[in-house]
Amino acid sequence: MTLDLEFDDGLLTVVAQDADTDEVLMVAHADRTALERTLETGRAYYYSRSRDEYWQKGETSGHVQDVREVRVDCDGDALLYRVEQTGGACHTGHRSCFYRRVDDGETATVVEDPVFDPDEVYD
Repeated sequence: MTLDLEFDDGLLTVVAQDADTDEVLMVAHADRTALERTLETGRAYYYSRSRDEYWQKGETSGHVQDVREVRVDCDGDALLYRVEQTGGACHTGHRSCFYRRVDDGETATVVEDPVFDPDEVYD
């Protein structure tokens, strides 16, 4: 089967999911080059729209994502990286970027404790 990817403005949305627990860890973006680097190295690479650069997850923190499998959705416009996460996936110190529960549309409650101190990791 041919892989037909639909890059929106050159990017695909990427969901990173823990390969063992199925926990959603984060959402980011990748272009063709970031996807190729991910497939070549087995480490998660993304493209930062705000910084206009490529980044390997964990390059600064050491909290890398070893990619076990890459899946594509039915429309070819989103990817799923099934990963083995070292440390936390979120720059805030949490294992997942989805550590807050929306309460009533106005407020959110933190439902997970941090797994590392970002001030110690990011100087």
